[in-house]
Amino acid sequence: MPLHLSFDFLDPVFLHGLSGLLHLVLLFLLFFSWVYTKIKGAKPDQITKEHATLLGCVFLAVFNLVLCLLNHFLWYRNGWSEEKIITLFDLSLKALAWLLVSIFLHAQLLLESSENKCPSVLRVWWVLFFFVSCYCLVIDFVAFYKKHQSLTTLFWVSDIGSTLLGLFFCVVGFLDKNEGEGSLLQEPLLNGSASANYVSEPKKATGEENLTPYASASLFSILCFSWMGPLISLGNKKTLDLEDVPQLMGPDSVREAFPILEHKLESECQGSNKVTTLMLVKGLMSTVWKEVLLSAVFVLLYTLANYVGPALIDTLVQYLNGQTEFDNEGYILVFAFFGAKVVECLAQRHWFFRVQQAGFRARASLVEKIYTKGLTLSCQSKQGQTSGEIINFMAVDAERIGDFGWYMHDPWMVLIQIVLALAILYKNLGLASLATLVATVLVMLANIPLGKLQENFQDQLMKSKDRRMKAMSEVLRNMRILKLQAWEMKFLAKIQELRNSEAGWLKKFMYTSAMTSFVFWGAPTFVSAVTFGACVLMGIPLETGKILAALATFRILQEPIYNLPDTISMIVQTKVSLDRIASFLSLADLPHDVIEKLPRGSSDIAIEIVDGNFSWEVKSSSLSLRDINVNVSHGMRVAICGAVGAGKSSLLSCILGEIPKLSGIVKLCGTKAYVAQSPWIQSGKIEENILFGKEMEREKYDRVLEACALKKDLEILSFGDQTVVGERGINLSGGQKQRIQIARALYQDADIYLFDDPFSAVDAHTGTHLFNECILGLLSRKTVVYVTHQVEFLPAADLILVMKDGKVTEAGNYNNILKSGSDFMELVGAHREALSVLDSVEVTSANISEDGSGVGSTKKAVKKEETGDGENGKIDDGAGPKGQLVQEEEREKGKVGFPVYWKYITTAYGGALVPFILLAQILFQVLQIGSNYWMSWATPVSEDVAPPVTTSTLITVYVALAIGSSFCILFRSLFLATAGYQTATLLFNKMHFSIFRAPMSFFDATPSGRILNRASTDQSAVDLNIPYQVGSFAFSTIQLLGIIAVMTQVSWQIIIIVIPAIAICIWLQRYYISSARELARLVGVCKAPVIQHFAETISGSSTIRSFDQETRFQDTSMKLIDGYSRPKFHTAAAMEWLCFRLDILSLITFTFLLVFLVSIPEGTIDPGVAGLAVTYGLNLNMIQAWVVWVICLMENKIISVERILQYMSIPSEPPLVVESNRPDNHWPSQGEVDICDLKVRYAPHMPLVLRGLTCTFFGGKKTGIVGRTGSGKSTLIQTLFRIVDPAGGQIKIDGINISSIGLHDLRSRLSIIPQDPTMFEGTVRTNLDPLEEHTDEQIWEALDKCQLGEEVRKKEGKLESAVSENGENWSVGQRQLVCLGRVLLKKSKVLVLDEATASVDTATDNLIQQTLRQHFTDSTVITIAHRITSVLNSDMVLLLDHGLIEEYDSPTRLLEDKTSSFSKLVAEYSTRSTSSFGET
Repeated sequence: MPLHLSFDFLDPVFLHGLSGLLHLVLLFLLFFSWVYTKIKGAKPDQITKEHATLLGCVFLAVFNLVLCLLNHFLWYRNGWSEEKIITLFDLSLKALAWLLVSIFLHAQLLLESSENKCPSVLRVWWVLFFFVSCYCLVIDFVAFYKKHQSLTTLFWVSDIGSTLLGLFFCVVGFLDKNEGEGSLLQEPLLNGSASANYVSEPKKATGEENLTPYASASLFSILCFSWMGPLISLGNKKTLDLEDVPQLMGPDSVREAFPILEHKLESECQGSNKVTTLMLVKGLMSTVWKEVLLSAVFVLLYTLANYVGPALIDTLVQYLNGQTEFDNEGYILVFAFFGAKVVECLAQRHWFFRVQQAGFRARASLVEKIYTKGLTLSCQSKQGQTSGEIINFMAVDAERIGDFGWYMHDPWMVLIQIVLALAILYKNLGLASLATLVATVLVMLANIPLGKLQENFQDQLMKSKDRRMKAMSEVLRNMRILKLQAWEMKFLAKIQELRNSEAGWLKKFMYTSAMTSFVFWGAPTFVSAVTFGACVLMGIPLETGKILAALATFRILQEPIYNLPDTISMIVQTKVSLDRIASFLSLADLPHDVIEKLPRGSSDIAIEIVDGNFSWEVKSSSLSLRDINVNVSHGMRVAICGAVGAGKSSLLSCILGEIPKLSGIVKLCGTKAYVAQSPWIQSGKIEENILFGKEMEREKYDRVLEACALKKDLEILSFGDQTVVGERGINLSGGQKQRIQIARALYQDADIYLFDDPFSAVDAHTGTHLFNECILGLLSRKTVVYVTHQVEFLPAADLILVMKDGKVTEAGNYNNILKSGSDFMELVGAHREALSVLDSVEVTSANISEDGSGVGSTKKAVKKEETGDGENGKIDDGAGPKGQLVQEEEREKGKVGFPVYWKYITTAYGGALVPFILLAQILFQVLQIGSNYWMSWATPVSEDVAPPVTTSTLITVYVALAIGSSFCILFRSLFLATAGYQTATLLFNKMHFSIFRAPMSFFDATPSGRILNRASTDQSAVDLNIPYQVGSFAFSTIQLLGIIAVMTQVSWQIIIIVIPAIAICIWLQRYYISSARELARLVGVCKAPVIQHFAETISGSSTIRSFDQETRFQDTSMKLIDGYSRPKFHTAAAMEWLCFRLDILSLITFTFLLVFLVSIPEGTIDPGVAGLAVTYGLNLNMIQAWVVWVICLMENKIISVERILQYMSIPSEPPLVVESNRPDNHWPSQGEVDICDLKVRYAPHMPLVLRGLTCTFFGGKKTGIVGRTGSGKSTLIQTLFRIVDPAGGQIKIDGINISSIGLHDLRSRLSIIPQDPTMFEGTVRTNLDPLEEHTDEQIWEALDKCQLGEEVRKKEGKLESAVSENGENWSVGQRQLVCLGRVLLKKSKVLVLDEATASVDTATDNLIQQTLRQHFTDSTVITIAHRITSVLNSDMVLLLDHGLIEEYDSPTRLLEDKTSSFSKLVAEYSTRSTSSFGET
């Protein structure tokens, strides 16, 4: 029928055609307006009330779309006419135009929240639209009444709706114009920067005070996840920070979840310490049971809704074939499909969200439980579990248990799905469904051996990972000593060896997973082939509808069957993790009954020990302390002294309740404070370390700083007491750390103070100051127990306990013991021997002739020169910007760049396997679609139609295609596992090589938690997750394209919906990803502080317990855990927000396809092929959401690769060996160290520490370096070893500039006994000779020389005796002697002693000095000492002050000049020391 149009302005049909054209013009105008604003960057006019406008536009778009579809169906059913075509044209253009206006307005709303924009063209359009609609409505009336034309209801509904909405737009537009003008006038006064205010406001309040909108959201908002809108919108405007992420609501916060877990475990354990896996599961379920129950309801709804489609497909095919059972059956079928899909979509989204919510809650409460356990572990338990292993419980195992929520419902869901599937199959295929059951059971049984294999490999993988993490955390802790000794590459080889063992299990695990993949991707085709084969054998007729229903059923069934290996593997992994955590929680705690605590003021006795027997190893026959009887009254000062290993520190530990008590009574009255021998400093500000949870009282704080001689140190530091201390106090000297520790104890204002030899780590002057100001001053009224090696501090004590071999051999005041005690006389005798050196030096200096005046003048000249340099130094100091040493963790901002993905996929074999993986997946998809297409084409639609092929051909072709597709999957899985494994291995090796070659400044500024996080969590992601996620992205995209191809092949018209739907999908994904990406990065950044805080707590647990600060530390831990859970929770919600919207879009596409199919005239399309399109369409929402979900998940996970790549590009130290400039084998032959104008700073943004030193340490001579704490002594040594490279000047050894040769060539020729004695886990042999260069005889000889031979011979394993983590089973003094043994083995020409005798008693000190004198007679020995006696025997003494040389001369000449700083220092030491012998 030809189309005739007359230009009659009174014809409703013509007017609707004109209206359509006007909407087309609007589309062009909108497009050009958008292009113009993009080019010009101009700001359109302002409007408000935009939400109402937007809703109006959306309503109008939907309204026109519905009318358009109704018109479309009528056209198909009743033929078409000129009127209907024009109406269709008008309504479709209106729907499209208003949809685009809605999107445009929504985009404007999101871009500028407080200053929303809209072009003027829209205002003009609203007015025009209103007038056109009014005119059309008037003409409808005219045509109806005057011309008696019968108009369709569509015309009336369309025109009335358009007129009302046109009026609404005009009103809104008019009101807005007025408001806009008003706000424009007020803008300069009120509106500094609206958008800036909007962005900065949440920073103050959103995260820290605001509760998540989820807590107060309406039911509709919860259903649609609209409560996430504001955060996602904010993430589009700015980079999200933790302050922008709202707080969790009560039940999700660890503060509410943890007490529930704790209470449940206590009630289950009933007083015992044994925690079983079942108890732990019950405890976790008690925290999340509501979420688990609710998610179970959603799983049930989802499963039932999921099977509505397959159940109705046969009915739909018969309907399309013309077999209708009642009127409007097609539309009712469409409604049934639509309703089921809506239920399925809502149920799935809320199922996923609830299980994640439960997972986060369980993980948080579990991590807090592990943390609390770490605080209460007994010492034996700690020896069995190293900090690295305990960190793994928290970082890996708890995380895995949290992730188990995803798989929790799968086991019972599979059973329901199988029952439903069998019911549908029985309806369609009769008894052949039994074959399906048998095939499904066979497939599931195939799981058992694979599952067991995976369990075993997973368990071994975790154990080997534990071993590697344990070694890695030890290496990071001791990186300084490794670099000083040039051992770092040896330890890297050890880490790589551990990784090789781990990689072996990883390889097995990945290839087992590949086989599992093959079995289960082949499972649906295997099940369908068996089922159809059974039908043929049983003579059951195969019809298209029934085949398609069966195929749709198999496709739904394949999802749980695909997931079954994952589920089994996850159940296995979770079981392993639960077992590990349960066994950790079952470890023995410190018994609470070791100490009897008396109320404050209830007794005159402060400390009482009666018949005490204690042992660190309960099962060992030898006691650590025996027959201890001590009685200390309030206000007494008690000194404990004795040789190395006598049990002094153990005695303090028994007062603290740290050492297991075998028998006896320990009573304590009052609060206590403890200062450990090895300082424990938290990372954070110095002020926070001193206050230690107390409120700031400025007067008291200043008194404490003064007493601890910290004021000067704080003046030197750029930020004073606000300086951020690196991990383990890395940027402070040993003395500063010790004094901060003392200040922390003093500030607590406790009743009883326990000091474990804190004075040994500071110089003589500071030691005296601390003793006088702290113990005799601020603590004069307190009970003080102090361990000391310095005899000069003993006379001040009211009671002295002399210890030997774990017993108190003598007790009494100084004079009494001196008269009677033989053990005490040994100590005092050693002290007198040391003092005799002083006397001889003073005698010598008295006999020096006047010739010394020359040297004196040299000294003055040096001093003068230094002053000049000092000024330069100060200028340098101020030149650069000052900055904290520990910087905030770097995190990339914005999109993860394509180079990261490219680097990842091309790491293994240059990306050669990628095309093969993709080809295998494409072939699989083609063969899958081909096999289904074959079945729908080759079977008859109904019984009365003859089949096109024989049944044997039908089944043979289907099976052949199925086998082909299965092999494609096998190759794909194997290639993917190979590429993933190879990539993980290469990234691991490169990152670790980069870390080990990093300069020491990197380790000083980077908390080890950050590095361990990369080595554990990020490496785990690269090992086990990322290959499968990148693969999933490719595979699901290919699957989606396959589905769209099948659907469009049936009905090309679906393209009209598919293209806008895909465009909106991409836009939504891009809109969402900016927030999701930053939230994922925040998750990464917020995890490290949890681990670091835990690691610090474990190492300082005895200090924390001694101050009774467990509650505060638990509180901090909870805060950090919630800080980590917040971005995780909102990441999950954001994902569901996106998926819900994508599901709705795919639902619209699928519904359009169904409506199209039921609307077209019968016979237009093959019912079989149409049914095939519907079976694929049923999966559309799942695959479409899956693609976007995988993209987002991949982008979130690929951040792990980004973080590893970050550490692969750390600036490296200078080369280990410079081939062109290698010193000869005998270098250094003289050992002369020449320092010329040396300037050193620790980082470019930090001040100079050494400010221009010039001097020479003569070959074969002994040089002592003295100076106040923080004067630069240790820095000079670090520069000598090139731990820090000079900022100016140079150091030459035997004429070779040390900066011109390789680091290993330098460091391996020098020897050092470091300030902190270090031992590694292993054996005595590996500790003395890690490079395996010496024979047993040489090792025994070295042990005998350093006085440890007897000690080691006593042990069962001799040289193979075990050394625990950090050498915890050796005393600090013994560790120092092991370090001496190392240098005796090495026999270097240049030896450095960095405060090496600080932790040993005077007798041992004398032995060390004697050993060194004996065996290093022709070596250059450089000694940094706190004991003046250590340097009096030196040939030269260098006195440093604030990084400058104050004096440099021989000790005798310096002592001759009574005005020299050195002679004053000696005089002070002499006075202090001899005063202790005044009365003898």
